[in-house]
Amino acid sequence: MTILHKGDKAPNFLGLDQDGNSHSLADYKGKKLVLFFYPKANTPGCTAEACDLRDNFERFQTNNYALLGVSADNAKAQTNFKNKYSFPFPLLADEDKSVIQAFGVWGPKKFMGKEYNGIHRTTFIIDENGLVEEIISDVKTKAHAAQIMK
Repeated sequence: MTILHKGDKAPNFLGLDQDGNSHSLADYKGKKLVLFFYPKANTPGCTAEACDLRDNFERFQTNNYALLGVSADNAKAQTNFKNKYSFPFPLLADEDKSVIQAFGVWGPKKFMGKEYNGIHRTTFIIDENGLVEEIISDVKTKAHAAQIMK
């Protein structure tokens, strides 16, 4: 779905998290950034994915990774999601879809025979210099950390 490829310069994004703090690509220079896009806070697949990342957070930190979740949910929904599951990483409330569209993960989807536009669950691993190192579009929600850390 995305127009980005491995080796591309990651789009310079700017978004606000659940607490109104701003995050940009430049904030993560010198770290590997796991930027994971998910369709909707507090849904079964998104919860499984984010909880798997939470449960492996120390491993990510040890290996110089930062994690940042993104969905089009509002800040209140992101705050509730983060607090309910004690996520140690920020969640961007990308209501205007500027970050989602910059990474090309918004588009047509099908669910139970209905077509609609939405977020394609995709994770970008961005290296210390802002280059796309890996794109995971076939996300295994219950084993996503293993996909990233392979």
